[in-house]
Amino acid sequence: MENLYVIKIGGNIVDNPILLTTCLQAFSHIKGQAILVHGGGKLATSLAVSLGVEQTMVEGRRITDGETLKIVTMVYAGYINKNIIAQLQALNVNALGLSGADANLIKAHKRVGTNVDFGFVGDIDEVNTEFIHQQLLNNTRLVIAPITHDGAGQLLNTNADTIAQTIATAMSNTYKVHLVYGFEKEGVLADVNNEASVISSINNLTYSQLKKENVIFEGMIPKIDNAFLALYGGVQSVIIGKAEKLIELMNGTAGTTITI
Repeated sequence: MENLYVIKIGGNIVDNPILLTTCLQAFSHIKGQAILVHGGGKLATSLAVSLGVEQTMVEGRRITDGETLKIVTMVYAGYINKNIIAQLQALNVNALGLSGADANLIKAHKRVGTNVDFGFVGDIDEVNTEFIHQQLLNNTRLVIAPITHDGAGQLLNTNADTIAQTIATAMSNTYKVHLVYGFEKEGVLADVNNEASVISSINNLTYSQLKKENVIFEGMIPKIDNAFLALYGGVQSVIIGKAEKLIELMNGTAGTTITI
């Protein structure tokens, strides 16, 4: 089976032109098949403020009302996605930028059963693996924005970490899939203020202990939860680390490796 690398980059990378350029240069040097999933960054929030649309965050997740959905769709699937595509084309990478609504790529449903009404936030139901496979056969690299749809005409805002995990898992029947979560830190840190304190490997047992000790908390928890879901779903490897060091992360010489 051929290798497929599913790379997710977070909003802090998207927000920083220098980090983003370095990351995309590394992405352009990946040998084999690759998909890039990107987060949203601060642009949607600043645009919302300038338009007078109040923003509410709960546990790091954006409440997506109707007006906010318009903004995140314009920013995520519009400016950010196409800016990444333009930079990749300049690096001679033939890339296609898509949201989950394009080509019926990612179908989702509005989140239900939570204590908080997150509005137009989507949880994923299915991935169009055949379309992805056809694009990869054509040597086209996909760049995916975190906007999905419900099949009934409604767009939904969906977590990019979850999109990356779900695509990686869905494609693991056809490829040897390696999932990389790239962000601004060197990896999962034992001391959040010390970049040299990278935890090289985390498994189920150590993860439980690190959560109890509050070493791992807040936004890192859903990222690692997604990592375990991917591994149980057939993904070969999951690594979390500095987005600009993609090649080192894939070689296992940097970052934090998640194992079962």
